[in-house]
Amino acid sequence: MKITILDDYHDTLRTLSSFQKLAGHDVTIWNDHVQDLEPLTERLRDTEVLVLIRERTEIRAALLDRLDKLKLISQRSVYPHIDIAACTRRGVIVSSSMHPGTPSYATTELTWGLILAAMRRIPQQMASLQAGGWQIGVGSTLRDKTLGIYGYGRIGSVVAGYGRAFGMNVLVWAREASMAAAQAGGYAIARSKEQLFEDCDIISLHMRLVPATRGIVTASDLARMKPSALLVNTSRAPLIEPGALVHALKAGRPGMAAVDVYEKEPTADDPLLALENVVCTPHIGYVTREEYELQFGEIFDQITAFCEGKPANVVNPEVL
Repeated sequence: MKITILDDYHDTLRTLSSFQKLAGHDVTIWNDHVQDLEPLTERLRDTEVLVLIRERTEIRAALLDRLDKLKLISQRSVYPHIDIAACTRRGVIVSSSMHPGTPSYATTELTWGLILAAMRRIPQQMASLQAGGWQIGVGSTLRDKTLGIYGYGRIGSVVAGYGRAFGMNVLVWAREASMAAAQAGGYAIARSKEQLFEDCDIISLHMRLVPATRGIVTASDLARMKPSALLVNTSRAPLIEPGALVHALKAGRPGMAAVDVYEKEPTADDPLLALENVVCTPHIGYVTREEYELQFGEIFDQITAFCEGKPANVVNPEVL
């Protein structure tokens, strides 16, 4: 099969042990990011199998209608960046393992790293030291603070455990079934969404981006937060109402943010990057060698299953 892999920024995939699963196939890997229709069409013109790295490139109808040889898109996790209806119309199978019950420890660890970095102002202290200065202020400890977990699933539940290990009071708000699971795990449940935002010293967002969660964190939610509070987002930027976080940070509620996700990616000009009270990382939550081995092992297995005539994890079964 002619396989194309997009957006492998650091040319990492060919160094993975799981890459050997593609032995015998004609594999092309692109290390830069292209979204414009014409150059993307040219790159994918002869592609039979397309491998996507999460949501880095959007695959819409205008592109799909130009790819006559495409038979399979293989990826992992959610797929808001793929026009599933257009794939079905074109006879393209979309295989995407949803890995139920499998936490992304890479993302949970980064989330905790961002919390520590923001609360102790580690990037700012480091910048001062590198510029020839010394201490620039006083940070805050985590012990006895209240950690709010908004969305108690594969990732939120693990972050809650980290909070417990650090001696924090953990408060959860989520879907009814998730709150029941949190309560069974010994965590306190917020009386309401409003209480979560009012009472917590740190709120970490852990929800998938679906129509029901888009913009679920509003400007009024953020305005309820303490001036000393921290908002953490390692999930998806559109969970927050567009523009609301920048405005809230400038208004002083919350006083800090730590983010790994942005409205447009890659980005070099997001307004969050210009704020001194924000710690920013370039969507690296899942970017570890161990996580790549896990994710792409499954993605490449889906290609093998397709080649054997047994497509796996098909999200558009109508195409079959």
